[in-house]
Amino acid sequence: MKLYYAPGACSLAVHIALREVGADFALKQVDLASHRLAEDGSDFYAISPRGYVPLLELADGSRHSEGSALLQHVADLDPAQALIGEPGSARRLQVLEWLGFVATELHKSFSPWLWHKETADSTRQAVKDKLAQRFAELEGLLATREHLAGDYSVADAYAYAIINWCKFLGLSLQPYPHLAAYQARIEARPQVQAALRAEGLLS
Repeated sequence: MKLYYAPGACSLAVHIALREVGADFALKQVDLASHRLAEDGSDFYAISPRGYVPLLELADGSRHSEGSALLQHVADLDPAQALIGEPGSARRLQVLEWLGFVATELHKSFSPWLWHKETADSTRQAVKDKLAQRFAELEGLLATREHLAGDYSVADAYAYAIINWCKFLGLSLQPYPHLAAYQARIEARPQVQAALRAEGLLS
């Protein structure tokens, strides 16, 4: 398999999951500003018409996008399905619920609005207000449990990758101590550390 990624982007979640399940994969870095591959400068649009990451190329040569779908696929590579739960189980429903929450309530609030300089101040503030509501919800939840869906899951990898953007955007988690502790807890996992190091995000 090949994972097309950009350092610190939402592709980090899939990168973490691949390491957690012990998958055999290669990393292909994409410069999202130029939409070219870092290794040879080739046009990423020729590989992925949408031009964004993550993109996962399977052994059969097929290529697939959309982070939440890729996280489900990767989690199912583990026969024990420890990161997602068996089909039809309450555990799997919980994990899928949180994947949907992260994708729609967090990911699509941060991106594109807070990353684009041309975003109007009123829009930027509205997005920050919405994120504050969601962070407050997570703060309450994480006061009573260590992970989103019981045991650690791909939903946690996804949440970590997205909430980690606060570091780059100057958003403080100080008002949310349980959420901050959650981020630190996920980051301390060996395979998360390995993914961060591989993407050049750890010194």
